[in-house]
Amino acid sequence: MKNQSRRKFIRQSSAAAIAAPFLSTAVTRALAQAGEKKIGFALCGLGNLSTNQIAPALQKTEHCRLAGIITGTPAKAEAWKAKYNIPDRSIYNYDTMSKLADNADIDVVYVVTPNALHAEHTLKAAKAGKHVLCEKPMEATVEKCQPMIDACKAANRMLAIGYRCQFEPNHLECIRLAREKTLGDLRIIEAEFGFPIADPNQWRLKKTLAGGGALMDVGIYALQSTRYLTGEEPILVSAIETKTDAVKFKEVDESIVWQLKFPGGVIAHCSTTYNASARGKFMATTDRGWFGMDPAFNYGGNRGKRSDGQDINQPRVDQFAAEMDDFAQCILNQRPTKVPGEEGLRDMKILAAIYESISTGRSIKL
Repeated sequence: MKNQSRRKFIRQSSAAAIAAPFLSTAVTRALAQAGEKKIGFALCGLGNLSTNQIAPALQKTEHCRLAGIITGTPAKAEAWKAKYNIPDRSIYNYDTMSKLADNADIDVVYVVTPNALHAEHTLKAAKAGKHVLCEKPMEATVEKCQPMIDACKAANRMLAIGYRCQFEPNHLECIRLAREKTLGDLRIIEAEFGFPIADPNQWRLKKTLAGGGALMDVGIYALQSTRYLTGEEPILVSAIETKTDAVKFKEVDESIVWQLKFPGGVIAHCSTTYNASARGKFMATTDRGWFGMDPAFNYGGNRGKRSDGQDINQPRVDQFAAEMDDFAQCILNQRPTKVPGEEGLRDMKILAAIYESISTGRSIKL
């Protein structure tokens, strides 16, 4: 995986797998649904994810449009301006985000900056009167999450976390199988996701920006799967960590294995790594069979299986387009998002407990 970022890894794995404020009036909603009004998104942070996934996905949405950009790199601003015909008045840097308040074309700020900057940029967007869609993990620490929630509520704006898999049809089908007990009562979940990180200088290896390593970056996908399959919150967690490269992974975790116990009796075994090609997958074992996805967490090409031989492979969608369209409809129809800030905070608390278990060598009650 020479010179390959985590975003590029997921993109290539996928390719291999598949060879304004709230709009309250009924008239406005009807116009929006008819395509005469689209929710304007400004992307905050123009790295690989925004460039290769989110901006292209915006072109596929029904209810959204790319209305602005926020970047600290002037060259990127010029390139995006030319490519997407973005007007100068809708181009900002991180120090001028307060001016977003004067731009009625922008309804949502999609925060795609490094983890430890999520709170700063969410607070600025909320203060400017914009809704916020924030990439996962919600932040680098638990302590920074609640102020993000509070700021958006104080501004009467929505906050959603970018859990794209919760909008992917195969994941939704697996959730249905679990909740309806189609193959029996859920007993054990196994989930993993990892990749070998090549560039020793990238921000994901710096604790001040990332908050943690593989667990925060891709392990959170495995954690999320256990929570939405069970529909419960874990009550006990235990974890161990190993490092084979103490230089590269001096500041953040390399490989972690953890276990979770849920109140209904389900136990989960999960793993994540920055030093091996652990393709993202999960399997849910029941008292009468099993179902799962392999691959599960790629940008595309995810597919599912079940023990009775029935096909659970659902229509392919652009997950980023699906999540943005859903958020746009939440705004237009004034309905809650299923991935609010509180959802991101719950994950962050569990991640913190995993790290605590590693440092103390004991199981942590939640």
